[in-house]
Amino acid sequence: MSLSVTLPADLVEAEAMTLASLKQALCDRQQRRWTVTWRFEGLRLLNPALRLAQALQAEGHDVVLGWPDAGSAALAQRESPELASHCLALKDLMLSSDPELKGRLLLAIGPQPSDYSLVEQICNDWEGAVVLLNGKLEDAGVGIGSVARGRRKGFLSIWRSAFHLEPLAEGALLQTEQEMWHLFQADPDGYRFLATMPSKPDAEAIAMALNGEDDSLGRQLGAVDRFIEDLRS
Repeated sequence: MSLSVTLPADLVEAEAMTLASLKQALCDRQQRRWTVTWRFEGLRLLNPALRLAQALQAEGHDVVLGWPDAGSAALAQRESPELASHCLALKDLMLSSDPELKGRLLLAIGPQPSDYSLVEQICNDWEGAVVLLNGKLEDAGVGIGSVARGRRKGFLSIWRSAFHLEPLAEGALLQTEQEMWHLFQADPDGYRFLATMPSKPDAEAIAMALNGEDDSLGRQLGAVDRFIEDLRS
């Protein structure tokens, strides 16, 4: 992969990169469920989410923002009066009988595992595209049983990442195009491009790449793990 791949310098640049990636993703009429991840410690989503919605509106998308609860929806309405009518709580979206609403682009802001059933119900009836912004629907508490496997193979499997930016202890992970995950290593003078992977690497693969280790054994073990998982399902 070209060494021209670079990390955004700040949140403003990350938002611009997100918009470009999301515009490209939304052109895919076959894939209607997307995720955008900004994994910054302590990031408050309110203003970045509103800016992204405004940018998408400017690009011609009819956006509706789904907030986790009525309080966060009301706060967004006060913060951005021009988007007030576009900001609704997820529960209100589910209960809405407006037939035109479900054809719009839904930007769901920060849904958590407790919102899993609600988001699933909304998406089952939603005709337009849906983007999860910093969503975390998978519940670690569910464990590795049949419920967790069912969710991973069902509703959770339909999502594709449009943009992902994640600082790591010794580097950073960036995804701006489908099937292209760029790993960077932190050096004393900044971040150095290290590798591009066709799918999101797990913690072990990242650690091996950052340590410069051959991952052939890791690939073999990963194949065995997948085989065992298939047998269990």
